[in-house]
Amino acid sequence: MASSEEDGTVEEKENNNKKRTKSALATAWLTFYNIAMTAGWLVLAMAMMRFYIQKGTHKGLYRSIARTLKFFQTFALVEVGHCAIGIVRTSVIVTGVQVCSRIFMVWFITNSIRQIQNEESVILFLVVWTVTEITRYSYYTFKLLNHLPYFIKWARYNFFIVLYPLGVVGELLTIYAALPFVRRTGMYSMRLPNKYNVSFDYYYCLIIIMLSYIPLFPQLFFHMLRQRRRVLHGEVIVEKDD
Repeated sequence: MASSEEDGTVEEKENNNKKRTKSALATAWLTFYNIAMTAGWLVLAMAMMRFYIQKGTHKGLYRSIARTLKFFQTFALVEVGHCAIGIVRTSVIVTGVQVCSRIFMVWFITNSIRQIQNEESVILFLVVWTVTEITRYSYYTFKLLNHLPYFIKWARYNFFIVLYPLGVVGELLTIYAALPFVRRTGMYSMRLPNKYNVSFDYYYCLIIIMLSYIPLFPQLFFHMLRQRRRVLHGEVIVEKDD
């Protein structure tokens, strides 16, 4: 009996050591990732400020930062993987929607339609994204390092009250500005007849995406408000099952 108990204890210790090792590796990777993303968005912020100071106009700003923006925003797909494998306790669906909507705005709207790149709405959502991401990634970095300044926590759960609606306005106005170009050129659309026997109209797809903001925005915004009450005011929030 003694030997079997000892074997069980050894096995338990080995499992605990493996769990601790995995946890340490996950924390190390997440810390590195968040530091890198904070630095990336800081680079974008400095590039935007430098461009505007030198040129005195926002025209041409997007093209000057497009490569860096596309890299860091696309790299954020890693966050969906973090949720999928369980090293971050966040919904895969929620994270996927947020990340993919950003990537869609970058690659399939702003990058694809050069005629809208100088729109004020593009600069609006770029500024909002930049401030939001610097705040968010620095919050996660300091939290992982167990040295979270109160200002960073306060900024994380207060800035979004203004930035989130402004970002949505910027994105919607940008998509709206893209509609005439999409309709005129028929970009990304498939007309019948074709060998696949499939019809797709990108113009109406964009309209549907714009309409989807109506149910999605309130849900995500009020979710952040509940998180704000929990983190800043210590309220216990009970989520209702749908």
